[in-house]
Amino acid sequence: MTNSKLLFSLLLAGSVGTVSAQSLKDARAAIEAENYGKAKTILQQLVTKQPKNGDNYFYLGQIYLVNDRADSAATIFNQGLTADPKATINNVGLGYVDLLKKDKVSAESKFALATAKLGKKDYEPLLEIGRAYIKTPEPDYAKALEYLTQAKAKNTKDIAIPLALGDAYRGLKEGSLAYTSYGDAMDIDANSVKAKVGQAIIVRGAQAYDEAVTQLEAIAVETPTYAPTYRELAETYYQWSKMPGTSDEKYVELNKKGVEQYKKYLEVAGDTSLEAKIRYADFLVYSRQYDELKTVSEELAKNPSVDPKIYRYLGYIAFQTSKDYAKALEYLNQMFSKMEKDRVIPLDYMYLGMSEIATNSPKPAAGAAADSTATTAPVLTPENTANIQKGIANIKKAIEGDKELLAEVAELAFAKYQEQELQTAVSLFELVGEYKDSPYFFDSHYYAGEGNYQIGFKKDTEAKDAEGNYVNQQLRTDAIANFDKAQKELTIIETTDNKEAKDKYLVNALYYKAFSALGADNLEQPKGDFVAPFQKLIETINQRGSQEKNKAYLVDAYTYIGLFHYLKQDTAQAKQNFQKVLEIDPANEAVKGYLEGLK
Repeated sequence: MTNSKLLFSLLLAGSVGTVSAQSLKDARAAIEAENYGKAKTILQQLVTKQPKNGDNYFYLGQIYLVNDRADSAATIFNQGLTADPKATINNVGLGYVDLLKKDKVSAESKFALATAKLGKKDYEPLLEIGRAYIKTPEPDYAKALEYLTQAKAKNTKDIAIPLALGDAYRGLKEGSLAYTSYGDAMDIDANSVKAKVGQAIIVRGAQAYDEAVTQLEAIAVETPTYAPTYRELAETYYQWSKMPGTSDEKYVELNKKGVEQYKKYLEVAGDTSLEAKIRYADFLVYSRQYDELKTVSEELAKNPSVDPKIYRYLGYIAFQTSKDYAKALEYLNQMFSKMEKDRVIPLDYMYLGMSEIATNSPKPAAGAAADSTATTAPVLTPENTANIQKGIANIKKAIEGDKELLAEVAELAFAKYQEQELQTAVSLFELVGEYKDSPYFFDSHYYAGEGNYQIGFKKDTEAKDAEGNYVNQQLRTDAIANFDKAQKELTIIETTDNKEAKDKYLVNALYYKAFSALGADNLEQPKGDFVAPFQKLIETINQRGSQEKNKAYLVDAYTYIGLFHYLKQDTAQAKQNFQKVLEIDPANEAVKGYLEGLK
């Protein structure tokens, strides 16, 4: 061989070495380490250098899926099929995109194409279909097992198969089988950190969060360079914070720890890409860490064209930290106009609805918030009312997508109630009250009842002239409608077997139910529907031995029962009830006057 030929061979070997350093194996290793920025760079280079290799396109598409860009992923998968029709694994990618769009029929047809002509040893499409059914937002773990079991029958040496089986069994809450599958993975590679993490997550699934944290922290100490451990720690702290009964202080503490672990995850993964920052912002959204989100979103806002999610973050921040509801609505409308529908999350509808309500809810007159008997309600224009109803519809859509958002709806309802934006508050309470499994079910029905009474009382007052004569019949009709709604809502408290709800609300519920019935009645010819709840109110107070605490309620109850009998000319019953009033309130001049008239 001549010197020139030898030099050429060495140069060629060097160039081959450079390509192999950026191989598909390296890209898959970067994916395994969750350094998706690095993996994306490698795969983009591979697609350019090896445009006929369909596998390169499949794994590049996976990166777009991780970054919530399903449409871009689909484009890549289709390019892969065009470049290499034999690489039918790209049909698996397209099927997963269909699952994201909740089109299961189309997904199954594409999976069928991917597996139609598999050789005896071809297992990867089966493995990836199984993974797709696990990763989709609406997982089908049984389907996943079906495909993963087929993959295992063809290959017992690829550690990815028992790892995926462990994930599927964990999803089915088959902890023992999941643990065994992760153990099978460690039989293939005793140092598999992913398998150890999987076993720790089984513990998390049993809501033993402290034990899961302990195990994950031990794994992080043993293998500090494995980034996914820190992400799972962040997720564990987040899930722990959502446990019922978690105090506000504990919630904040746990989510702050989660943020610290997510930062560590990004640091160890070495992913400094813009997409990684967006995924971090997503975590901040779900863990409700708005102060940190503000910092991150301000940086992301420098690249508003990169991803419409940026408008989500800006909208949330404008609502939560700046209280600039109009700006929040503007940002969220921009997001909805630019983002693909399947990328919208329930929380987006939640904030859109809250922003529509807050922007269209005029504040009560000064001092009204502190005085629930104030008779001048904030004026809602027809446009305000329509937009508030639109907001409530969006919030309902959010709840249908994620029942856990009921807590935030209830919180908003209470806030609006305290601000005396009663109609908005009542509409929200009525919405929460539709969900019987909600922890706020009885609270919502009580406040919807009391709120409807207050709205009806204000309308009824405004319907009268100075002498108490009704001069606005439409307002009177509307008031009666609110009184009727109040009675229906409060009857739920009255008739429940739930002891906690009765202990908390029954006395007040009976009081406002009685006054609602009184407000709807015609006292010139009274039907007396208010008598029964007033009588039950008296019985309840006496049974509980809470007479001293509820003197005012007893005075009202005996007074109006007495008045009913007075108007019906039932002298004995009228006297008996009026005398009960004087036993409690000897100086009551109004009742003394009635008794004088009965002589």
